[in-house]
Amino acid sequence: MPAVPRITSRNARFQQWEALLGNRRKRNQLREFLVQGVRPISLAVEYGWPINALLYDDRQKLSTWAQTLLRTVKAERIAMAPELLADLGEKTEGAPEVIAVVGMPADDLDRIEGGPDFLGVLFDRPTTPGNIGSIIRSADAFGAHGMIVSGHAADVYDPKAVRATTGSLFSLSSVRVPGPTEVMTWVERQRAAGHPIVLVGTDEKGDADVYDFDLTQPVLLLIGNETTGLSSTWRELCDFTVSIPMTGAASSLNASNAATAVLYEASRQRSAAGKRAR
Repeated sequence: MPAVPRITSRNARFQQWEALLGNRRKRNQLREFLVQGVRPISLAVEYGWPINALLYDDRQKLSTWAQTLLRTVKAERIAMAPELLADLGEKTEGAPEVIAVVGMPADDLDRIEGGPDFLGVLFDRPTTPGNIGSIIRSADAFGAHGMIVSGHAADVYDPKAVRATTGSLFSLSSVRVPGPTEVMTWVERQRAAGHPIVLVGTDEKGDADVYDFDLTQPVLLLIGNETTGLSSTWRELCDFTVSIPMTGAASSLNASNAATAVLYEASRQRSAAGKRAR
């Protein structure tokens, strides 16, 4: 077995990986990003994402999980000084046991599977990576088929977004698009194939309360920017808007909470419809 290379200084290779943390252009150029944690890395492997390299400290006793990972996953193995691992893990104390350098898939809407029971989420110009990750996690939990991030926005592959998904990024197809044109072309193809997707926006003055709207039909849920809501273009493209009834002093929910509430209601309605059909 060939010797594993070891990095102990901030050399060019380390700096390349370090750039993946905060430089979106570099991530897109190299088509890769960093992942840490047992569950996220395990799910990346399970769902067949390309693992380009596994970084670890060869001078510490590794867990059974890490040993198995290094033994079974086809990837370049790089031993690294613990302080450098800690830097890549953005940790002030300690270092991740393993960091995976994962290949980035194409931003192709055909990665999202349509169908008669389609449920998807579109996030319009999000500014906060953590909100992207939280919505991906909720969409995965409540049975959505895909996530679209539209416009000049925070990045799906930002480390904060990746961490917030807790691994759901790897099981739920998430695609970045410049704007509505690409999405509507995909929606029209789905409609032509017999899947009449409706575009449903969230708005505090919606056409109906969310629990009065039929979310069992094929739905693309539109979530607006955290500050300004949906753009005028997306508002005009909405077939319907729904509101979330609230009590108390709060006038609105933040983007990830609103998405989670509507996704839960969609899941509840679909589960109830399934039970009635049996």
